[in-house]
Amino acid sequence: MELIKENSEGYSPSFFVRFLYRFVEICVGLVGCIITLVLLIFVKIAYLKDGDHYPVIYTQDRIGLKGKTFKIYKIRSMVPDADKILDELMIKDEKIREEYTKNKKLENDPRVTKIGDKLRRTSLDEFPQFFNVLIGNMTLVGPRPYLPREMKDMEDTYFTIIQCKPAITGPWQVGGRSEIDFKERCQIDVKYIYEKSVLLDIKIFLKTIKSVILKDGAK
Repeated sequence: MELIKENSEGYSPSFFVRFLYRFVEICVGLVGCIITLVLLIFVKIAYLKDGDHYPVIYTQDRIGLKGKTFKIYKIRSMVPDADKILDELMIKDEKIREEYTKNKKLENDPRVTKIGDKLRRTSLDEFPQFFNVLIGNMTLVGPRPYLPREMKDMEDTYFTIIQCKPAITGPWQVGGRSEIDFKERCQIDVKYIYEKSVLLDIKIFLKTIKSVILKDGAK
């Protein structure tokens, strides 16, 4: 997973810009973590009322900067052992296998819980990633983190995408293009990296806040 194409081009910010980004990450991350801790209390109570006693925090390996894997934090929106269940569904149902192979997601995912569906529609399940931002393996705006098993399907875009930290939100989440397939998603992320700037990141971040407030849901 740590293969890096030496001649890959990518965004190379100055020291001042890196310092500015990190300062903002820490400030926003702290606020986000406080909100997350309060949110977790309400989510835990909701799950317990439904008879679900499993942990509400879900961790998963994702591809990070320079191809190094890291643990991403999310509020669990699916039933336990969701990854194992997905493998079983793909074996049993050809349509599900084709949909997931093309898009790397399911439109009507049977693994999503009733509470999880509400969390996803408001993007609240992503809030624990503010802890990833504080740790430093994620940033606020950039490509969303890919799964290790998706590396092969990323093809040559992989080497460009790993030059940038994965992020909580990115260009295709706020672009009104939630129906795009996996290959187009990769191309959008590559385009973002080549065009990345402070103004572009501010624009995407503000659009994300608007989307969450208006409950547009995660893209």
